[in-house]
Amino acid sequence: MAQRLLLLTVSIFNKATMSNAKTLELHASLRKKRLRITEPRRIIIDVLAGTKEHVSAEEVYMQVHKAHPNVGLTTVYRTLDLLEGMGVVTKLHFGDGRSRYELIESLTKLGHHHHLVCTICKRVIDYDDFVDEELELLKKVERELSKKHGFQITGHVIQFYGKCSRCKREA
Repeated sequence: MAQRLLLLTVSIFNKATMSNAKTLELHASLRKKRLRITEPRRIIIDVLAGTKEHVSAEEVYMQVHKAHPNVGLTTVYRTLDLLEGMGVVTKLHFGDGRSRYELIESLTKLGHHHHLVCTICKRVIDYDDFVDEELELLKKVERELSKKHGFQITGHVIQFYGKCSRCKREA
C-alpha cells in the first residue's frame, strides 16, 4: 500500500502540464451543468487529473487529506459519484473488493482502453494499442447487439483476466 501511494504521489506531480488542461476542462464541464466548483471538488479533480493510476476513493482521500485535512472521506465518495454520473470518471471493479476510479482522458476525445488484470498480483495493465481487426470486431459486436436487442450502445468496458508476465515467470 505504501509503495502504491508513493507511486501515486510521484505520478500526480509528474503530470502537471497534462493535468492543467484536464482540470480546466472539468471545471468548465461543472460550470456548464451549473455545479459549483467547491474547494474539495477542485482538489479531488486535481488528484484525479494528476494520475493515470486506477485509484480507490481511500487513495484519493489520503492524497487530498495530506494538504487539506478538513476534506472528509464522505466528500470524496460524493464527489467521485458526482463525477461518475457526469461521465467524467469511470468506476472500475478488478476483483479485489475495491472500486477504483480513473478519469476519462478528455471530455471531448475519449482515451478509450481496456484492462488486463492479473488474478495473482492484482496488477492492472491499460491496453490501448488495438489492431484493426479488434476494432472491427468490437464495432460488429456492438452493431449486432444493438440490432438484436433494440439497444443503443454508448460505450463498453472490457477487462481480460489472467496471469501477468511476472507471475507467469514466478510460477
